[in-house]
Amino acid sequence: MGDRKEKKNWVLGLICGALMGGGAILPGVSGGVLCVVFGYYRPMMEILTHPKRGLSKYWRMFVPVAIGWVLGFFGFAKLIAVLFSASELLATWLFIGLIVGTMPSLFREAGKEGRGWPAWTALTVCALTMGAGLYYVGHVAAVQVEPNFWWYTFCGILWGLGIVIPGMTTASILMALGLYQHLTEGISNLDIVVMTAWIPGLVLTVALLSRLMSYLFRSHYPVAFHAVVGIVIASTVMIIPTAYSGAGEALGAAASFFGGFAIAFLLDKIE
Repeated sequence: MGDRKEKKNWVLGLICGALMGGGAILPGVSGGVLCVVFGYYRPMMEILTHPKRGLSKYWRMFVPVAIGWVLGFFGFAKLIAVLFSASELLATWLFIGLIVGTMPSLFREAGKEGRGWPAWTALTVCALTMGAGLYYVGHVAAVQVEPNFWWYTFCGILWGLGIVIPGMTTASILMALGLYQHLTEGISNLDIVVMTAWIPGLVLTVALLSRLMSYLFRSHYPVAFHAVVGIVIASTVMIIPTAYSGAGEALGAAASFFGGFAIAFLLDKIE
């Protein structure tokens, strides 16, 4: 019985790790949010803030998760190019379905310690702020930058924020800046310039902010978590496609959405 449970935990850890790794690189999907939904965020933050104590408690849990994360991250880096070249619209709706499917679990998690007016205020303010920011960057400023070493370092900083702040839509922001495709291609090909700039930015950001985020979630749990919900809602709304070539494409979009939703729903039931 114990062996079966251990094997089940390994398989579940691999799957969740792969989805979190994929969520770290997929447009509009937050690996940090999936980390929260699957129950790995608090143990991960304990490892980052108190490595010796955290590793002694959770290393068995995180071995399959770490393996799955690496496979998911680099695997999805390759898969993204295929999906988006086949149909950017259908791929986007698949990701939206996955996000929406995780929302009930995320909302339940946010309400574990109550939902007072500060929590609802945080949700509203973060949703409006994130939505306005993404809209401005993508539609008003239409910012485009030329990728180089320092911009890839900036990408690493954003990715670090996406790890320690659940709901941070790193990929969506990089898409708005015109850096996303360059970065994912560099990562999938293990480009030396990209990796030597991106990794230090990511590691430094995680090291500097992990204690702060751990404190916020420990001391102000309802407010911090409802802020995450607001960020997720806004970032999801902002990537919804609005143009379709016909009824067939609209039906395909609906099928992709429900496919992503079903995957998230089944994973929630397994969890």
